[in-house]
Amino acid sequence: MIAVPPELDELDLRLLEALQRNGRATFAELGGVVGLKPPAVHERVKRLEQRGHIRSYGARVDVRRLGYALTAFISCYTSPDCDYDAFMQRLSAMPEVCEVHSVAGEESYLCKVVTRSTQHLDDLLARFKAMPGMARTRTTIVLSTPFEREGIAFA
Repeated sequence: MIAVPPELDELDLRLLEALQRNGRATFAELGGVVGLKPPAVHERVKRLEQRGHIRSYGARVDVRRLGYALTAFISCYTSPDCDYDAFMQRLSAMPEVCEVHSVAGEESYLCKVVTRSTQHLDDLLARFKAMPGMARTRTTIVLSTPFEREGIAFA
């Protein structure tokens, strides 16, 4: 069981789970899930938004259907003279980069990227390696994704 902040009750958690499954659900639909009337759901959702438990709403697109057939993780090993702010700006400006995580261990960052092909990935890696502050990279290509959770499960 996941530890949750004390200001969240069971209904809040059920609302958060329902919204993770369908961010476009109406207050009436959410009310059916948690057993509340739409105005009460509206009030709870607004409170969850105001407290920062809900950051945003958006569509999750299928990148494979958009032509990005290859997913990879690139470990970035930085040099001692790395300007981390500039480094992060360069990474975030690359449209193929989906996520950047600062990690413990030998590497400084772990990036999730999507590309159209191995040639596209090779071109992206050349851009990574040319970045000031990059010492080297290590790439892991994803063969398949048997499980991926969008969000977090509370139970």
